[in-house]
Amino acid sequence: MTFRLSLSAIAAALALAVSGMAQTQQAPDPQAAAASTEPPSWSVGPIDFSGLIDGYYSLNFNHPESRTNNLRNFDARANQFSLNMAKLTMEHTADPVGFRVDLGFGRAFELFHFAEPKDGIDVMRNVMQAYVSLKPPKAGGLQLDFGKFVTSAGAEPTETHLNWNYSRSLIYANGPYYHFGARATMPLNSHFSVGAQLVNGWNTVEDINSGKTVGLTTALTSGMVSWYNNYYVGPEKAGLEGNRHFYDGVLLLTPSSRANFYVNFDYGVDKLKGGGKSSWIAVAGAARIALNDWFALSPRVEHYYDRTGFITGTKQKIKEFTMTGEFKMKEGFLTRLEYRRDWSDVPFFDRGALGGLHKNQDTLLVGFVAYFGPGR
Repeated sequence: MTFRLSLSAIAAALALAVSGMAQTQQAPDPQAAAASTEPPSWSVGPIDFSGLIDGYYSLNFNHPESRTNNLRNFDARANQFSLNMAKLTMEHTADPVGFRVDLGFGRAFELFHFAEPKDGIDVMRNVMQAYVSLKPPKAGGLQLDFGKFVTSAGAEPTETHLNWNYSRSLIYANGPYYHFGARATMPLNSHFSVGAQLVNGWNTVEDINSGKTVGLTTALTSGMVSWYNNYYVGPEKAGLEGNRHFYDGVLLLTPSSRANFYVNFDYGVDKLKGGGKSSWIAVAGAARIALNDWFALSPRVEHYYDRTGFITGTKQKIKEFTMTGEFKMKEGFLTRLEYRRDWSDVPFFDRGALGGLHKNQDTLLVGFVAYFGPGR
């Protein structure tokens, strides 16, 4: 099973639309809408460089013996310091040929690639993205990419400093991270773009079956409102045992440079061999309020209904509330202090040294991110 949280080894531990033709994280980027400036690009000839180092300390008030924050990506380690991610990006914008490579290591890269088969392609575990681009002249803005690229689904980019919160939502944790294959994006006018993808599947470089997954994306951007839709369909289990249908939608509101809001909705169905299906539905809402140039508050609320236990291994309704305070000491370095509470309608979260389960989980986290270049 290709879901990150549906794997038994990580179920308790924890993962656009079109990007307007920019070669970046494919999800809509609320942080970019809220930020007043970006650190300058670092370039060597025609190649632009960017990168980051991201670490945190997380206190879990359940004090689980496993030292694991259940259902978390990427802040999975509890009651200890952890290196989340160190990443370097090299990019050349298509003119008409370009490329992008993201290299890195850290706990986030391990979780990012957890579902990847361990059969001789371990080198890809340190590669978040690697693709070539072609943007033919006089083609109306059409761009073609081939290789490994991050998913179009979701409101949250992979890099922490491009998000509003430090921790990722349950929607992010239970959706796809990346794909390997081909994609095309095309702006139809100055406000509307469409895209199509043909990929091996979810979170696999080498396919686990002979079928392919098709992705369709749209992006509508107009003034203070942006609307992104993503639909993926294809077989995601070995043996072509039924298709998985997945819809992800994001509505992003940017009424001012200091106040931003989004709503993210997911619905998925995985057809089973011989009939029947597993399904899940989720909605999350978040805001970012910048009180001044160096401090912002970002609340997030979420409801996730794992109807059959396909995602988490347990049939349950999960809610989470997160409040994040961001302190930007200077451009290129920020600190986040975050409180988060997850709770379920059934005992699910690790608690204490005896391995008992509890209905809720409260954590307090402090994270540090240093970055240079656009970091996208």
